Amino acid sequence: MSKVAQYKVENAKKIAKLMQEYPIIGIVNMENLPAAQLQRMRHKLRQDVLIIMSKKTFMKHAFEDVKQAKPGIEQLTNSFGGMPALILTKENPFKLASILRKNKSKAPAKPGQLAPFDIVIPAGPTPFAPGPIISELSAVGLKTGVEGGKVAVKVEKTVAKEGEKISDKLASVLSKLGIEPIDIGLDLVAIYDKGTIYGKNVLSVDEAHYLKQLSTAANESLALSLHIAYPAKETIKQLLAKAFNSAKHIAVSKDIISDVVIKKWLGISNAEAEALKAAANISDAAPEAPKEEPKKEAPKEEKPAEAPKEEAKPEPKKEEPEPKKEEKKPADDVEKEIDAQIESMKKKPEEDKSVEKLAEELKKKGTLRDKSG
Repeated sequence: MSKVAQYKVENAKKIAKLMQEYPIIGIVNMENLPAAQLQRMRHKLRQDVLIIMSKKTFMKHAFEDVKQAKPGIEQLTNSFGGMPALILTKENPFKLASILRKNKSKAPAKPGQLAPFDIVIPAGPTPFAPGPIISELSAVGLKTGVEGGKVAVKVEKTVAKEGEKISDKLASVLSKLGIEPIDIGLDLVAIYDKGTIYGKNVLSVDEAHYLKQLSTAANESLALSLHIAYPAKETIKQLLAKAFNSAKHIAVSKDIISDVVIKKWLGISNAEAEALKAAANISDAAPEAPKEEPKKEAPKEEKPAEAPKEEAKPEPKKEEPEPKKEEKKPADDVEKEIDAQIESMKKKPEEDKSVEKLAEELKKKGTLRDKSG
């Protein structure tokens, strides 16, 4: 049984030691990455990440050495492909993926490379005049025509599926059309973080799209909270303002007087008064009173001067007894007295008649004699 070379063992132990120091361990594919660009990226990312290039066997041995401290890390070997390398960092996995994605650049596809995604040639005009280019485009399955003196692609077509090998003819057509499907940079394949392995699809987060979704969700939840009157820190001011305005509207519509709406009521009353005044053509100025002409004073007659009279001595005044004040009778007594007088006046003619009758009887008897006789 052959022994493993000592330098290989030392190399695996060195990798395992570094893996113990970093909580985040990832696998990147450096296939088709130019050496010059790799050096630039290493220099640019040296403060955030550590890139370890080694053979697959050394990395597998290192995983075995640390799997007790980092359970499940050996599953990263399933992500080996192309030219794998280790990337170690203390950054958040998604932040690391974003850093690597932003440091990539586009490049034309080379024959034999695998399509990183579905390559689509859209319909539309090309900058080429009719000629051999028509047969080249047709060779990769494109339907062409001539529009305005230029060759045009009639129908959009997917010329290569993700993972398919790019042929010589397709690489030539893509280059002529200015389509650069290859991303040059460190291609992050998978990341291990605290027992969880995140794949490429999970890590490929479109930050702009994600932030837009968060903003939309926040706006919709705020609108829903306001609609159902759900009190929260974000909605309480708007809910109170809405309730205040609703209460004020009800007070105005139902003629409820309060200190909140009195100014509005006064404003409405003033506006109605102004409208009525305008309709009736009433002026604010009071009508002027007619001025009175000053009366002419009659000339005063001059009285002849009178001789001075001797001052008469004042006679001593006799004290006269004060007249008795008539006592005021109550109104009811006065009315009764008047009624009694009226009744007595009614009875007097009857009494006169009875007296005359008595006198006649006495005359007949000879008891009463007539004065005239």
